[in-house]
Amino acid sequence: MTEPNTLTDLNALALHRARATELFLQEAAADEVQDRLLLVNRAFTKPAIVTPFANIWATRMPDATLCPDHDRLALLPGAHDLVLHTMGLHWANDPVGQLIQCRRALVADGLLMVVALGGQTLSELRNCLAQAEVAVTGGLSPRIAPMGEIRDLGGLLQRAGLALPVADSFLLDVQYRDLWHLMRDLRAMGESNALAARHRKFTPRRVFETASQLYTDHYALAAGGIKATFEMVVLTGWAPDESQQKPLRPGSAKQRLSDALAVPETPLRD
Repeated sequence: MTEPNTLTDLNALALHRARATELFLQEAAADEVQDRLLLVNRAFTKPAIVTPFANIWATRMPDATLCPDHDRLALLPGAHDLVLHTMGLHWANDPVGQLIQCRRALVADGLLMVVALGGQTLSELRNCLAQAEVAVTGGLSPRIAPMGEIRDLGGLLQRAGLALPVADSFLLDVQYRDLWHLMRDLRAMGESNALAARHRKFTPRRVFETASQLYTDHYALAAGGIKATFEMVVLTGWAPDESQQKPLRPGSAKQRLSDALAVPETPLRD
């Protein structure tokens, strides 16, 4: 039985993921992580990866500890100099708790890198399904997991006690024939509706037919078909350590900015 106030039905999510056959978003996230790690001037010898699809990483980082993204992560405290959390945070019942567990698994000055789906993900589908359901049934049911905006997700790093937090994002626009093609692909990704509050009753086909027409009307591509947006948010933070850079105290600067820029200093008017 699902607990009240729980976002995700973990049993349903596990069933959906077990049937997943199309993992291009997982592959894209793994590629992005590996590209970014090449820019970090450090060799990591004790990595761990929190992932719903361990097979994505089996050949990419064969020496890494692989950990399912369960509510309680099977990571030992202080055991890793790198923890990657890939493409599962949007289903987490306690995202801050996930990040805290990752931080605890890091040695001092260890790196956490997270790739998660952001708030612009499936914005087109979300809008069309909502409009169609209201028009056909007069009500609205939860169908797509809520996904955090980049500013909110970045704030989670500080709440989890990580130092030097950075958050950025990029968009992937994917072309589909129609709404039916998109929904089949979401099922193949293991990303269909696993919300604990989802309606368990049959949805009238007219809801999806109306949503399909709205999608075509508003999001058709000139070359044919429709587009679906996936926002990939990348979060990085470090386990605190005395060796890390720290901001100066206010008022401790020894040089005026105007001198450094070689411009006259003009006082503010009341």
